[in-house]
Amino acid sequence: MTEGEPLRLLRRTLAGYARHVNFSHVIAVGLGCEVNQIGGLLEEQRLAGRLRSMDIQSMGGTRKTVTAGVDFVKETLAESNYVRREPFPASELMIALQCGGSDGYSGVSANPALGAASDIVVRHGGTVILSETPETYGAEHLLTRRAVSRDVGEKLVALMRWWEDYTARENAEMNANPSPGNKAGGLTTILEKSLGAMAKAGSTNLVDVVQYAEPITAKGFVFMDTPGYDPVAATGQVAGGANMVCFTTGRGSVFGCKPAPSIKLATNTPMYQRMEDDMDVNCGTILDGDETVQECGQRIFDLMLRVASGEKTKSEQFDFGAAEFAPWQIGATM
Repeated sequence: MTEGEPLRLLRRTLAGYARHVNFSHVIAVGLGCEVNQIGGLLEEQRLAGRLRSMDIQSMGGTRKTVTAGVDFVKETLAESNYVRREPFPASELMIALQCGGSDGYSGVSANPALGAASDIVVRHGGTVILSETPETYGAEHLLTRRAVSRDVGEKLVALMRWWEDYTARENAEMNANPSPGNKAGGLTTILEKSLGAMAKAGSTNLVDVVQYAEPITAKGFVFMDTPGYDPVAATGQVAGGANMVCFTTGRGSVFGCKPAPSIKLATNTPMYQRMEDDMDVNCGTILDGDETVQECGQRIFDLMLRVASGEKTKSEQFDFGAAEFAPWQIGATM
């Protein structure tokens, strides 16, 4: 598309990454004749400062563009290396709440535990972002009753109506949502999945509902409109400003998400023990009777603070995440 929401959405996503606090500098590379012209991106999103733009055709080809990019990195290394860690309050945390490869235990262990951690983040003045609109379908009334205003609640209802129309146009239906992996893990309906997925957001008020990759300015619990596909959803949350991802999984997702560290939460002990190299927290302790949901939530929050202070998550140790940038593509590809 040469104009309209698909292009605006892509530019909003790219701009969100370009502005992300976990990047020192950014290079925007284009071919030179694509629809999403870099000049248009820079003008529409008012990008400047840390960003260097170049297009392959004007630079004289691939090799010269790569050389220019390397030169830019060398230029900025001194400034980037000058950055030092400084103390910041937990109110600066902006956590993307994600789940993938969910199972029948997700809604009773890892998701409620992450919800308990979310409440602690909000209590300290931080922000948590729930997304994946199709995976809230059927249980959205539990969120609208927590909305701080009628306007915020109606925004969420409008998203559900949009998704109903969108899936109908594609000859699909929202009720067919659970994936084969979800079903193998014990989930049979979208309502089961939605009720479990919503637990990640804890119990605080819903303060805002935003569009995909829209910059998040509110403090507290925010809902972002995204598809249910994890990499696309997380990309939108990070573009909106999330500086960390907390990802619950029952089947064993190994997702990573640069530039935001991704904490992996296992729903059950057998999977955690089988995939311990990839899992950061075992929430199966709740099922085993070894700790309460609140105790596990506190443990997750403590890990959030350590990761924010530089401790590497399992996905970072594997260097996962560079290939997980996946903007939402809506509309026809022309």
